[in-house]
Amino acid sequence: MRIVVALGGNALLRRGEPMTADNQRHNVRRAASALAALIGEGHSVVITHGNGPQVGLLALQSAAASDGSSFPLDVLGAESAGMIGYMIEQELGNLVKDRLFATLLTQVRVDPGDPGFSHPMKPIGPVYNEETARHLASLNGWAIAPDGGKWRRVVPSPRPLEILEASVISYLVDHDVIVICTGGGGVPVIGRDDGSLCGVEAVIDKDLASSLLARQLKADMLLMLTDVDAVYLGYGTPDAHALRRVRATEISGRDYAAGSMGPKIDAAIEFAQATGTSSAIGRLEDAVEIVNGRKGTWFEI
Repeated sequence: MRIVVALGGNALLRRGEPMTADNQRHNVRRAASALAALIGEGHSVVITHGNGPQVGLLALQSAAASDGSSFPLDVLGAESAGMIGYMIEQELGNLVKDRLFATLLTQVRVDPGDPGFSHPMKPIGPVYNEETARHLASLNGWAIAPDGGKWRRVVPSPRPLEILEASVISYLVDHDVIVICTGGGGVPVIGRDDGSLCGVEAVIDKDLASSLLARQLKADMLLMLTDVDAVYLGYGTPDAHALRRVRATEISGRDYAAGSMGPKIDAAIEFAQATGTSSAIGRLEDAVEIVNGRKGTWFEI
């Protein structure tokens, strides 16, 4: 099968871990092992990944520049996509010796009038306690929101409309190249009146962008890998139980956290309804068993 595999930012850097190069490399190595197993099963994979923790850290570092020369989020998104893509390509290449790889910076067109620009919801960067988060928000002009038991900075996240490099990605995949692309949801761009493009201050949701990419590539499956084994009803309560097979009409991402599982569910539903094929969500280490239908949560029409 041709599978678009979306790696969650928290699968690459576990929640609460220090954001060091060694920790990221260790987690990318874990992800590469799961991806190599899928490739070993004969699947053609296109790899996307999140960047929430990483782009937030880059934003903090950029804002701390003494000369005030901080970079906008679209440029930082491209930086983080290059950094993470490099590590994925290298670690996966160390395991899969007989294949070609390409890491591609990906522009994603968004609507400049998208309501997401006026209602920031995408969490990025480290987690803080509430007092620290409110202090930093006041100091830096951030919007902040709860994230589990902690708080994080939130930024605009417009819906992706078009993967501009989709034809290039399709060409590479057709020639048996393993492509790593749409990092961090891709670099958000808008079209000017003269037809030129420019970046915008936002971070696109990686799962929604991956769903769009999977549709544009006519993929057989969208697989979203994270740090939990399935979608749960009543998550975090004594009555919690995992959902295994779900009809797209029976669930909505609106019932789940906007910064974590909600977009994954919306992306799964979009792909299933648009293509008539299945999408799935589950734990990174279970990738092969999810594809084989034994684990994770599957979304069907």
